[in-house]
Amino acid sequence: MNLRMTVYMLGILMAFEGAFMLVPTATAAVYHEPQLLLFAVIALALIAAGFVITRFKPENKTLFARDGFVIVALSWLAMSFFGCLPFYISGVIPKFVDAMFETVSGFTTTGASILHDLAPVPKCMLMWRSFTHWVGGMGVLVFIMAFLPLSGGQNMYLMKAESPGPSVSKLVPRVRTTAMLLYVIYFVLTLLEIILLLIGGMPMFDAINISFATAGTGGFSCNPAGMPYSPFCINVITVFMILFGVNFTCYFLFLHRKFKDGFNSELKVYLGIIAFAIITVTLNVRSLPMFRGTGEALMHSAFTVGSLITTTGFATADFNVWPTYSRTLLVLLMFVGACAGSTGGGIKVSRLIIFFKNMHNELRIMTHPRQIKKLKMDGHPVEADVIRAVNVYFACYIMVYVVSLLLLTLDGLDLTTNFTAVVATLNNIGPGLNLVGPTANYDVYSALPKCVLIFDMLAGRLELFPIILLLSPATWKK
Repeated sequence: MNLRMTVYMLGILMAFEGAFMLVPTATAAVYHEPQLLLFAVIALALIAAGFVITRFKPENKTLFARDGFVIVALSWLAMSFFGCLPFYISGVIPKFVDAMFETVSGFTTTGASILHDLAPVPKCMLMWRSFTHWVGGMGVLVFIMAFLPLSGGQNMYLMKAESPGPSVSKLVPRVRTTAMLLYVIYFVLTLLEIILLLIGGMPMFDAINISFATAGTGGFSCNPAGMPYSPFCINVITVFMILFGVNFTCYFLFLHRKFKDGFNSELKVYLGIIAFAIITVTLNVRSLPMFRGTGEALMHSAFTVGSLITTTGFATADFNVWPTYSRTLLVLLMFVGACAGSTGGGIKVSRLIIFFKNMHNELRIMTHPRQIKKLKMDGHPVEADVIRAVNVYFACYIMVYVVSLLLLTLDGLDLTTNFTAVVATLNNIGPGLNLVGPTANYDVYSALPKCVLIFDMLAGRLELFPIILLLSPATWKK
């Protein structure tokens, strides 16, 4: 365990988070808000602390898999702790647990909130909430690797520990270049959405915040009225939520005109699930009095389906009152999630494909014991360690889910609220059903369940293993 390298990486993280806080500092300056000094002081303190820590460079910069998991888990905990200080110190969120909940929800791109009313919240705080989505969407350590040479090829362990999906590969030979390419694509898509929303008549502040939240598939709204925007803007957000749920490797392949490789089986299944869900939900809800015809039902159904399968969590309609079929399908989409290598959460489409293909293979082996058939995706064999990792992931997922659900019952809330609260936080979605539905929030829970949900949000964003390994005594043995 390389502890000195771990501390060094945390120092770099502190400096970068201080730099990130210059965004809400600038926002406070533009809108002449008193929180300007608070953000400036915290930003400078983090930058200074990070500078001091990184002066003591470790001689051994070698990283292994265990180091990668620990660094990622500790980085996200530290990032959330420092990130919640503006909310807590300013009094915008007076309880520390609530401030931590809101910040973790932001960085993990969950979008679950404890705030009842956004009207009195300063714009700089709203900008910080949304910007945490953008930072956490692609991963803060991936961002750092895009700008700093860390430890040669071994920093791939950091990318694997932070990036979503059953496996992570380099787009180009150098990890740093891969990280830069990912963030260039990420930035360009975000900028394109901002421009289109401005064309649609959305105010500049809203356009930036909504685009940050969409890019990170987070879901924090900056408008007290929710999503009171034109149909054009709603449709733009729908399209970009789905786009940010696509594996970013596909965009790299498309740019290099490798369309056949980019349009792989995961992307086909992902788009197929979305199409099926939009059509059936539209047919199921079109007769509801809240919609004026099939066209409006289609717009809101597409938005809701795109929001939940990509785990963004935006809402233009209260799907908590939709028919049973639609609500059931939407909950299932929460489990499915987006593609691996995207900013979306959930189990991931690729894991489900591997899981069901492996199940099919095992059933065939039962009936034909002598038959040997290699599991393949897109014509390429899936390695045994990837299949094993998928199986272990599902086992850990079920374990975390069950324990979390049992702990939430201590508050005495109804089963649907608790069930969907864990689904929504573990899959980084945000809204659930009943008391945590799209028109409610998570302030209904006491401190202990909120801590459980904080753990779930972090575990879900980091694909379970880094957080679970952080709690294992074996991880800390020399």
